[in-house]
Parts: sequence; C-alpha cells; structure tokens
Amino acid sequence: MGWFTRVKEGITTSTEDKKETPEGLWYKCPECSEIVTSDDHAKNLWVCAKCQYHERIGSAEYFSILFDEGKFKEIGTKLVAGDPLKFEDTKKYTERLVQTRKNTGLNDALRAAEGKLDKQPVVIACMDFRFIGGSMGSVVGEKIAMAADAAMRRKCPLIIISRSGGARMMEAGYSLMQMAKTSAKLSLMAQKRVPFISVLTDPTTGGVTASFAMLGDINIAEPKALVAFAGPRVVRETIGHDLPEGFQTSEFVLEHGFLDLIVERKELRTKLSQFATMFRS
Repeated sequence: MGWFTRVKEGITTSTEDKKETPEGLWYKCPECSEIVTSDDHAKNLWVCAKCQYHERIGSAEYFSILFDEGKFKEIGTKLVAGDPLKFEDTKKYTERLVQTRKNTGLNDALRAAEGKLDKQPVVIACMDFRFIGGSMGSVVGEKIAMAADAAMRRKCPLIIISRSGGARMMEAGYSLMQMAKTSAKLSLMAQKRVPFISVLTDPTTGGVTASFAMLGDINIAEPKALVAFAGPRVVRETIGHDLPEGFQTSEFVLEHGFLDLIVERKELRTKLSQFATMFRS
C-alpha cells in the first residue's frame, strides 16, 4: 500500500484554462429581469421579447433601423457648443463638454441626417440621451433648424426622435431661445406644407416637450415612454397629492388627447413609411 503526503492545504483548481464571460454579452431586462444575449436583444431592436420593455437607444440605433441599408448623409457634423456664460457648477461647462464628447463619441445631444426610408426621401433628427441627458442647447436648436431647411429643400418629411431631459441649464437663456427657434422653423415648414412627424421616446420632458416635440403634424410615441413637462416627482411634491396610475406615460398622454398613436419599435419603420406615403399623395 502506497503512502502520499498532501503538500498544500485544501483543494485547488487550475485556473489556467478558465475563460471569463466577456462584459456586455448578456442583457437583463430592468422591467421583468428576463436574461438574453445582447445579440438577440439587438436583433429584437433592443426590446424585451418577454415584456416588450423598450430599452433606451440612441441615434446610431435609430438610424440603423430607419434608413434604407443604414445609409445616410449627416448634417451639421462640425457644430459644437460654445460657453458664452462661462458656466461652472461641479466642473466647468467646457470641461464637461470635452469629457462627454470623449465618452460618447458624439459632438452634441442630437444628430441629423438625410437619406431614404423605404425608398422615400426623409430627413431624420435623433436625440442622444447619453450626451448630458439629451439636453437642448444651441447646437441642438441649430441642427433642428438645419434639418428643417433640408426637408423643405427636398420637399420631404422631417422626422424628429426626441429623448431629452429638457433645456440645457449650462446655456441658460440661450437654451430657452431654442424653443422659439425650433418652433418658428416648424411653423415655416407648415406654411410650405412640408410634413413633420414627431416621435417621442422615454423620456421626453421639459423644454423639448414644450416646443418642437409636441408640434408634429403627427405625434407618436413608443410604449410606456415618459412624456411630460415636469416629472412625476416634481408634480407630486408641488400639488401635494398622489398621481393617477400610469401618470405621464405615453398611454396616459394618448388617452388625454396629446398623442395620435403609440407605435412599438418593431412597427416604427413601417408606420413612418406609411405616413410618408400618405403625405406625398
């Protein structure tokens, strides 16, 4: 009978061949906790297959969904925000802009582009919430104006996809002026009978809701999106009462007459194509 001596205490397992799960491989729905691969989630247009929760996405994703073959010509790519007020809170506004551009790869909170949707010419402007909460400053206002000009020049629909916390406080009065600027440009479009379709996604709030987002010839929203001026917490604290169930969701807003319809993301391309065809006839 042979004898052996344990050299190390406890049981050890070799980790040389152990492979760590790559970060971002899985997606867990924040609504129902369903877990799927990130690839499957993307194939389902970033919508939970179980509960239909619409994950927040940005301009890159919407452009890939809506533009034919993902092809488009971007508008106003070189526009960047200035700092006329020399604003500083926890950090300088200029520093915040530089850091946000670095982190997101975006120049500001909105991208605009010309292209085709189902072979029909369109101009699409889409907000990115990752850029300072999708806030509207001077660059956002100018890009919307440029997108409106492009739509009038091409005599095609302008589609704006909103996702925003409202006006950008770092630009104060300059950001508030964009409410009038964008509304005036849309009024000019209406005079020229160029259609504007507004798509409201989660969340659409503040000065964006109070200006261009609600001025569409057709206003549509994604399911369960927060659509409001002031958020539910602010309203609750102001009036001192509990709010109705589902208050300020797109379903609530539709019921009270501020939306024309709610469209799931998988149907968005088809619906927008139908609207574009309708406006052409």
